[in-house]
Amino acid sequence: MSESETTSESNTPSTFITAACVATALFMEQLDSTVLATALPAMAHDLHEDPIALKLALTAYLLSLAVFIPLSGWTADKFGARRIFRAAIIVFTFGSILCAFSNSLATIVAARIVQGLGGALMVPVGRLVLLRTAPRHELVRAMAWLAMPALIGPVIGPPFGGFLATYAHWRYIFWINVPIGLLGVAVATRFIPDLTETHPRPLDLPGAILSGIGLCGLVSGFTIGGRGLVAPPLVALILIIGAMALTAYVRHARHALHPILDLRLLRIPTFRAAILGGFLFRVGLGASPFLLPLLLQEGFHLTALQSGLLTFAGAAGALVMKTTAQPIINCFGFRPVLIVNALISACFLFSYAFFTPETPQMTILLIILIGGFFRSLEFTALNAIAYANITSRDMSNATSFAAVGQQLALSTGVAIGAAVLEMSRSVHGGGQLVPEDFAPAFYVVAMITALAATIFWPLPTTAGDELTNRRVKAS
Repeated sequence: MSESETTSESNTPSTFITAACVATALFMEQLDSTVLATALPAMAHDLHEDPIALKLALTAYLLSLAVFIPLSGWTADKFGARRIFRAAIIVFTFGSILCAFSNSLATIVAARIVQGLGGALMVPVGRLVLLRTAPRHELVRAMAWLAMPALIGPVIGPPFGGFLATYAHWRYIFWINVPIGLLGVAVATRFIPDLTETHPRPLDLPGAILSGIGLCGLVSGFTIGGRGLVAPPLVALILIIGAMALTAYVRHARHALHPILDLRLLRIPTFRAAILGGFLFRVGLGASPFLLPLLLQEGFHLTALQSGLLTFAGAAGALVMKTTAQPIINCFGFRPVLIVNALISACFLFSYAFFTPETPQMTILLIILIGGFFRSLEFTALNAIAYANITSRDMSNATSFAAVGQQLALSTGVAIGAAVLEMSRSVHGGGQLVPEDFAPAFYVVAMITALAATIFWPLPTTAGDELTNRRVKAS
């Protein structure tokens, strides 16, 4: 039996306090990523790089997350959640300092990989603490409280990043993580419970190596493919190695007693739907923070500050939604919310393709605002239903598995969006990006997002009812 299962309620901080502590780390990560996405064109000009090439700074972080996240659950069980959570914040902050001193594409990519190592442990371990301390019937509300403070980062990130890139320097983007990181270490020390397993499962080292090589090969291959950074035969070789390693891991996981990523969890319908459907849905999320600022700045020739003041609306809509998520899911249930929101969110992504320099900025802001509301509702439902039928013993494995799927989807979204954008630019003759280059990219990611509805459709109508009051009403 784990200590987390024997901790008395009186010795455990309230759900709200725990969520607020974890949200400090989420705030730092979300602020960093949204500020960086807005300032990416300015960074490209300063480093004398193509703006599309700078997507490596985004995907390197996501790749690092995908490789190291599988270890998060095991490290938390082995060494204690609070200790790992604090160490992860320190590593993330140190990576931010390295980013601030970077003076080339290679150095900033390397620094982002260090940041990714910290983020790989920081967010999943924080979520694991909340899942183990929050009562099951309060899980939806706990996830909403967890996300609400963290959404402040995306709200202020785009305009703040635009302001820094326009009137100061992009390097300040990374320095602001230092005081936030120090605050995170302080609140974690004071409020995060030190949950450990009395008998943690042994580390699946062969599985960690195979999954790391596989994820690294596939994501990096898709990222550099078509960019001319390396020869096409080498890209093909990297993809083949990644596919072979993941295939070998699947075979290994079938026989391993304690696989680093337990594929048997996919037998649970709610978890399977959250992983597979969530992957398709998150592809659009991964692409839009990369594509939209580029469209506004490179296509419409807006300043970074003007771009940030428009794109922040998506996070503002998401922030508004967090107060209504529980009542909406209680009223309609998880299955209808997941299906309908996937289609609505795909339509909003599709609408971005029709933005032109003549489109009123108020219209763009309203579309991004409303789209952010529905998109965030989908994420709240996904993050809750994934753990609806997961036992406490499997919780650390499930959080690692889900986090890998989420980050791999985000990385895939950036890679797909950039690849389609590059192909579209080639069709139009290459050279400077123009607004017409972006439409095919938004079409593709919108269609992928809509496909998530087909994964949610087979769910029973009662899926996830134990997380709401619908079961009580039915009785």
